[in-house]
Amino acid sequence: MLRISELKLPLDHAPDALPAAIAARLGVTEADITRWSVWKRAHDARRKSAILKVYIVDVEVADEAVVRARVSDDPHIRPTPDTTYRHVAKAPPPGRLRPVVIGAGPCGLFAGLILAEMGFRPIILDRGKVVRERTKDTWGLWRRSELNPESNVQYGEGGAGTFSDGKLYSQIKDPRFLGRKVLTEFVAAGAPAEILTEAHPHIGTFRLVTMVESLRAKIEALGGEYRFEHRVTDLELDRAADGAHRLRGVHLHTGEFLETDQVVLAIGHSSRDTFQALYDRGVHVEAKPFSIGFRIEHPQSWIDQAMFGACAGHPDLGAAAYSLSHPCANGRTVYSFCMCPGGTVVAAASEPGRLVTNGMSQYSRNERNANAGFVVGISPADHGSDHPLAGIELQRDLEARAFVAGGRDYFAPGQRVGDFIAGQASTDLGPVVPSYRPGVRPTDVAALMPDYVVEAMREALPVFGRKIPRYDDPDALLTGVETRTSSPIRITRGADFQSLNVRGLYPAGEGAGYAGGIFSAAVDGIKVAEAIALARP
Repeated sequence: MLRISELKLPLDHAPDALPAAIAARLGVTEADITRWSVWKRAHDARRKSAILKVYIVDVEVADEAVVRARVSDDPHIRPTPDTTYRHVAKAPPPGRLRPVVIGAGPCGLFAGLILAEMGFRPIILDRGKVVRERTKDTWGLWRRSELNPESNVQYGEGGAGTFSDGKLYSQIKDPRFLGRKVLTEFVAAGAPAEILTEAHPHIGTFRLVTMVESLRAKIEALGGEYRFEHRVTDLELDRAADGAHRLRGVHLHTGEFLETDQVVLAIGHSSRDTFQALYDRGVHVEAKPFSIGFRIEHPQSWIDQAMFGACAGHPDLGAAAYSLSHPCANGRTVYSFCMCPGGTVVAAASEPGRLVTNGMSQYSRNERNANAGFVVGISPADHGSDHPLAGIELQRDLEARAFVAGGRDYFAPGQRVGDFIAGQASTDLGPVVPSYRPGVRPTDVAALMPDYVVEAMREALPVFGRKIPRYDDPDALLTGVETRTSSPIRITRGADFQSLNVRGLYPAGEGAGYAGGIFSAAVDGIKVAEAIALARP
């Protein structure tokens, strides 16, 4: 088959326009086309008056060799690649220790799935609860200001991505099409089939819950085992003949010891006590850059109008998304993060006495407001110490400040953009109704952040307003704080995916500093599972 990319048609093109465009691009008649299918579909809204649909299609023609020779100079026509996923190994006969996966987020989920499919019968540990019980606990914070430190937006089956927009795309390089395996498994687990063809697919929270349950059932049917409410407190190590550390098992908060010589460390970006335990045990950990800031909210109608013009509300376009970035005069970069069209700002705390925000959307993306992280990149030099875990203490300090500023009851501090730019506290929140629950209290959120962050944000807001009209509208709303953009540490690994100084320990996913979001974390889980399989004799 041949793959044609950059095939553009008007937004409201007729159904028969696509096969006609395929035939024209290949220089054949429609009768010469045996079959065709859409691989990816996107839209190009750079010209709001002439929004285009952009397709990548796979085509089978009667005489492919002749057609291929004729279009050999067209960089947008190439042979269709083989995207079939193939396992790299098969488990040996029983008798070996079972691999352990710590964390049931997207990384741990796909590491467990691939290991189970290859016959390794993994044991999957998670400190939190099964996804439906976890959802009830999360609603307890949102509705009653009651935080469960072991079952919340950060901890539990499905990971932090369960309460998000459910974005399933990434900028990672994926020459083996491992992402296709992720999407295919999600569809089999109940996701809508269109995630296979949309260029920027998403699922939304409610669908993610049932999909996670379905994938758990598949892993268990293949011999995998889940143990929820099992928090790992320490590693058992010994010394190999060459003096290197070697994994011998994990200690659990129950007092149980679980013997294993291979662990996938897929703990997510908020397992701060586990980070400390790893550091104390001598596992190589280093500080890494991350970002801090707020959530910014606008009516979704403002964003739709700014991005799509007269086509706003078109059913094929849906709720508009955006991505913004600005390099500031003080050397900082301000950018949008985890944009949630038609979504809500949610309470995402995991520690008592601290407050942190995140964004979430349902599949329909039909809530009143759009929200995104409005954040500033920081480096380890900004952490206040050269200690590898200093970024965690910075996060905690900002989150504690936000908790106090919001009233110590998990209400969030908020401020109108106009007041933020003017350098004055907000006394009311104006017509943009905050979506965050339990609620928002007006204050001066600028007082929560370092001066260099505030300076950069005040410079960036009018710049973003020129790119997206009304972005810097005085009534737009900032809610804080956003500190969990990514892990503040990297648990460094080598080319074999193992820790630099602990054999058998495989740092993985977002918490280890090797992914950013559901999709890339899931792909990393596949890679780590393969590395474990190939390392086994």
